[in-house]
Amino acid sequence: MSPLSGPDKKDRMIKSIFGFLISLCLAFTCHGQELTASWYSMESIILEGSSGIMANGEKLNDEEFTCASRDHDFGDHLRVTNMESGKSVTVRVTDRGPAWRLYRKGRKIDLSKRAFAEIADLEQGIIPVKIERWRG
Repeated sequence: MSPLSGPDKKDRMIKSIFGFLISLCLAFTCHGQELTASWYSMESIILEGSSGIMANGEKLNDEEFTCASRDHDFGDHLRVTNMESGKSVTVRVTDRGPAWRLYRKGRKIDLSKRAFAEIADLEQGIIPVKIERWRG
């Protein structure tokens, strides 16, 4: 029997896959992600034809520190840092987004108007960010 056959090969493969998954987990949750963020408001979603009710059932409030994320559960708190200014804000996930076409291009979070304004000028529209799960 060759050294890479049978149960030994299966064990090595499982350990290798497990190690890879742990590495991915650490890369995306412990160290954050450098991605892009935008903002949205009640005015912008009404213009798009939406009712203003977010995916978690709450009504969007431009003055709250909330966000839309496809990568985190409702209720999770995230620390979003503007990579250009170093300013950070903590937000609660209340909605799903950004739109799939934008998500695939690297936009991973839409911040409420107030949350975005805390870390950047609204006129910037899109900023590079680091996203970390916040347990504070």
